[in-house]
Amino acid sequence: MTVSNVVLVMTTTCTALMAGLFYSYSCSVVVGLKLLNDPGYIAGMQAINRAIQNPVFFTSFFGTLLLLPVSTYLNYYQHPPLRFWLLLMATIIYVTGAFGVTVLGNIPLNNALEQFNLTSATADAIRLQRSIFESRWNTLNAIRSVSSILSLILVIIACIYADKSHLGILK
Repeated sequence: MTVSNVVLVMTTTCTALMAGLFYSYSCSVVVGLKLLNDPGYIAGMQAINRAIQNPVFFTSFFGTLLLLPVSTYLNYYQHPPLRFWLLLMATIIYVTGAFGVTVLGNIPLNNALEQFNLTSATADAIRLQRSIFESRWNTLNAIRSVSSILSLILVIIACIYADKSHLGILK
């Protein structure tokens, strides 16, 4: 087992964890929250947005962000094999579609929602806050889900693909 392969296993694991998180959120939490009344929805999202900021989540989220480019780099040779290109595509998709969307889209929405004072707001203000937040946030989460799943598929294909040409072994 080479260092490159160990890093690739770690990369695959982190990418799978993130794809699973975004996917499961889309097909369970979003569905459940949709059934809540407006104050329940706002309170639920505020609580979830606080709770997700924990070491387990951050390890997977930032671990994927770090491990994908490292794994890509470790698979670069003079004549890069397909594995390199697959990992490069996975990295670009994750960095833009999962990390970038989170940082530039979901987090600002979460921060704005956190500032919303549910206890002093009127029913109309709560309804408006939900309408501003919910659809946009869910759309961004769907982008993160699809991006993470695509990244995972590419990483899995990279794991399966075994190119020995960089070792001087002919196919």
